[in-house]
Amino acid sequence: MKIQSGKMVMNIYLQKQKFPTSLMRFPLWNLHLLQRFSLWSMKKDPDLEAALTRNHRWIINNQIKNIILRCPDHVASVNYLQKKFKTLDLQGKAMNWLKKYPCCFEVFLENDEYHCQLTKKMLSLVQEEESIKDMQESVVVERLAKLLMMICNHKLSVSKLNEFKRNLGLPDDYLIRIIPKHLDMFRVVNYSGRKTSMEIELMKWNPELAVSVVEKTAQENGRNPSFQCSLPLSWVKSWERFNEFNSSPYISPYVNDRELEKDKRRIGVIHEFLSLTLWKKASIMKLGHLKRELCLPEKLNVLLLKHPGIFYVSNKYQIYTVVLREGYKGSELVHKDPLVVVKDKFGELMQEGVHEYNRRHHLLNLEKKRKKGMDMMETKVGKKKKDSVDAHELSDEDGDLGGIFDPEERKRFYKVLFEDKGP
Repeated sequence: MKIQSGKMVMNIYLQKQKFPTSLMRFPLWNLHLLQRFSLWSMKKDPDLEAALTRNHRWIINNQIKNIILRCPDHVASVNYLQKKFKTLDLQGKAMNWLKKYPCCFEVFLENDEYHCQLTKKMLSLVQEEESIKDMQESVVVERLAKLLMMICNHKLSVSKLNEFKRNLGLPDDYLIRIIPKHLDMFRVVNYSGRKTSMEIELMKWNPELAVSVVEKTAQENGRNPSFQCSLPLSWVKSWERFNEFNSSPYISPYVNDRELEKDKRRIGVIHEFLSLTLWKKASIMKLGHLKRELCLPEKLNVLLLKHPGIFYVSNKYQIYTVVLREGYKGSELVHKDPLVVVKDKFGELMQEGVHEYNRRHHLLNLEKKRKKGMDMMETKVGKKKKDSVDAHELSDEDGDLGGIFDPEERKRFYKVLFEDKGP
C-alpha cells in the first residue's frame, strides 16, 4: 500500500512538473534525481529565447567561416566540412546547410568534388571585422585584465581562456597578436613544460580597472551600488526575494578575500563576468570550468536559479545558458560592442541568404506544380481523344454488323430468319 501511494505521489509530482508520460515508470528511489533536474526549470522569456536562436545560427556560420579561412586559399571541400559538422553539433548534410546561405557561402564543383568558399560580401565583412579588432585592441586588453583581476591568483590557463575568447572579443591569435605588445600587463608562464599547462598571468594591478559595472552605474547615478531587477512587477514573490537579497551591502568582485566568499560576492563575480562578454551570456557548463578560479559554488545552477531577476537560464538547443537580463531590452542588446555590430551584419547577410534560398525553392515548387498541372492536362486531353477514337471504332463495328443493334433492323433480321420458308 505504501509503495502504491508512493507511486501516486510521484505521478502527481511528474504531472505538475510537466515531465513526459514515459517517466511515469521512473524508479521511485530515483525521485531525488528528478527533483534536482526540476531545479533547472525557469519560466520562458520569449524575447531572450529569440535572441539565443538568432545567436546560435550566427555562431554556427561563424565557425564554418573560420574553418574555411584556415584552409589553403580559403577553400574547403564539402566532405571536409561534413566531418567538422560533428564538432559543431550539427546533423544532416553539410551541402544542404551551405545552400541555405548562398549569400555567405559559394559552392562549386572542381575535379568531381564539391568545394566551398566565402562569397565576396562575406569576405568584405571579414576584412571589416579584422579592422575593428585592431581598433578594439585596448578594450580587449582591459577585458582580459579585469578577468584576471577577479581570479584568486590572477592566473588563468590558456586552454580555459580559449573557451571564452570569442565571448570576450579576443582574436584567435591573441597569444601572438596581443600579449607580446603588453608585456607590462601580461606574461605567459609554463612551469611544467606541457602545452596544456600554459597560463596567462597578470603582471600589474590597475585600480582604475577594479571597478565593476554595478559600481560604475551607481557612481553615475549618485547612489550606493546595488543590483537591478529586470522582472515584471507582477512577479511579487521574486521581487520580495530580490529586495531582501539586495538589502545587504554590495561586494565588489575585485575584492579577493576568502572570508567574503558569500553568495553576494559570487553573484557579483558572475554579473561582472557576463558584463565583460559581447552578448552578455555564457554557457553554464563552460562557466563551471572557472569554479575554482572565480571561487564559485559547486552547484552553480542552484545559485543562478535563486536570482531570476538578475539572470535568465535557458536550455535552448539542449545547452544550458545564463543570460544577464539587464543586458537586453526585449530581444536586443542594450549596448552593442562594435564587434557585435559587424557580427550583426553577418546575421543580416545570413538572413538575406535564407530569403534567397526560400525564394528559389518557392519558384522551383511553382515550376514543379506548373509542370505537374500541364502533365495532368495532357493526360486528360489524351484520355478524351482515346475515348473519342474508341467510340468511332465502335460505330464502325456496328456498321459492319449490318446495324443489328438497331431495333428496326433487328426485327427484319428475325423475320427473314424465321418466316421466310424459301422455295
